[in-house]
Amino acid sequence: MGLRINDTAPDFTAETTHGTIHFHEWIGDGWAVLFSHPKNFTPVCTTELGAMAGIEDEFRKRNVKIIGISVDPVEDHDRWKADIEKATGFRVDYPLIGDKDLKVAKLYDMLPADAGDSAEGRTPADNATVRSVYVIGPDKKIKLVLTYPMTTGRNFDEILRAIDSIQLTAKHQVATPANWKQGDDVIITAAVSNEDAIKRFGAFETILPYLRKTKQPTA
Repeated sequence: MGLRINDTAPDFTAETTHGTIHFHEWIGDGWAVLFSHPKNFTPVCTTELGAMAGIEDEFRKRNVKIIGISVDPVEDHDRWKADIEKATGFRVDYPLIGDKDLKVAKLYDMLPADAGDSAEGRTPADNATVRSVYVIGPDKKIKLVLTYPMTTGRNFDEILRAIDSIQLTAKHQVATPANWKQGDDVIITAAVSNEDAIKRFGAFETILPYLRKTKQPTA
């Protein structure tokens, strides 16, 4: 059975470029993004890790820690950082997990149980499913899962946008419409009556009996 939204993110202990971590303890009382890549020294992933390094401050503003993972050993991650900086201009300072025994990849359902227990000799194609992004909340529950094919670089601005929505809707009884971004109107959930909506949000617009929009809450 694969991991689903609202499942508890599996805890694990792993070696990283920042030393040994216990995942839930490392997350602490904030948010986290765990993103995986199939193999070091590959072109798309090189651009992705650099892109994440370039917007790490944006995640930090949202109280979100970021951590990468591949099935390669930690010493390979350290060597790869120079290539990432050369290609993208950004230095990777966030931790990278070395999952050379494939335990975390299997734990997060990115590789099947019969994938073996060693990264040695594996190609990017062997690890094609290790291309997922997990957004994890302070309650250690999975809030979002995205999985991309190897040839399609991920849009991390979209992940930031989704985090903005997830954090907003966790605090207020609202939802966000298609293509929503910070500052746009939001949808009042069905659990809020019209009377309560006026108390909570002030004016709102009824588009359909089941679709009411209001200004984005700021408090």
